[in-house]
Amino acid sequence: MGSDTVPSIWIQGQPFGKDRFFVIAGPCVLESEGLAVRVASSMARMCRELDIPYIFKSSYDKANRTSVTSYRGPGLEKGLKILERVRSQVGVPVITDVHAVAEVAAAARVVDVLQIPAFLARQTDLVVAAAKTGMPINLKKAQFLAPWDMFHVVRKAESAGNRQIFITERGTCFGYNTLVVDMRSVNLLSRSAYPLVFDATHSVQIPGGQGTASGGERRYVESLARAAVAAGADGVFMEVHEDPDRALCDGPNSVPLEEVLAILRALKDLYEITRKHPWRLHDTPPLSGKA
Repeated sequence: MGSDTVPSIWIQGQPFGKDRFFVIAGPCVLESEGLAVRVASSMARMCRELDIPYIFKSSYDKANRTSVTSYRGPGLEKGLKILERVRSQVGVPVITDVHAVAEVAAAARVVDVLQIPAFLARQTDLVVAAAKTGMPINLKKAQFLAPWDMFHVVRKAESAGNRQIFITERGTCFGYNTLVVDMRSVNLLSRSAYPLVFDATHSVQIPGGQGTASGGERRYVESLARAAVAAGADGVFMEVHEDPDRALCDGPNSVPLEEVLAILRALKDLYEITRKHPWRLHDTPPLSGKA
């Protein structure tokens, strides 16, 4: 993926890059305009207090739910209106998933960053269509991909002339209904040219663990996020909710909003401490040449 660091990605006057800790956070899926605005406002206030660049994240549709009866969201049209309201009313940038090429143009007119879901990381047409918008894009590493295989996903985006790219590590399949986070992957991906995000909440998900829905172990979110920042992650992605036990999607692995400030303060402190001590072992080429 190349070792030359790209310039920071500037979004609404804020830099998102490899020299300043940042956060992407919000409810997994849009439940209501009120909830979205309240969470975004709370997160924005906390991030201003800590001087952390922030992007609000929520999905208008979760096309990869476990069961056909699972809540997916309000849909493209209504969901984009909610995201537009969050963006204008709260004054924060927003990011959302796109699941099909046909959704890209509409989403690009509203949001600041387009996200390729992990399960769709190898969908060439989708990755290229998102990249061709010229907007920042977040490429989430699929649960079934080795870290060096993200080289090919990034190259697809770069082929469209786009270098405003985030890469997100979100854990790897480890047997049935289980994910594991290999911190070697975080360190390896952090040596690419692009900002690396660690998805701290999807990484503790238990896919399909509740039969008709996924479970999760939110008690491990903070420890894994700390480890990832120490291993080289530039930013952290978290699903947050006012009442995770009542969330309509990914509640078991979502962080209660009231706990977020302390977590972010610790992560920022850890980021600043570790960046004072440069990585040694830089003789190891990015992705070990496996691509």
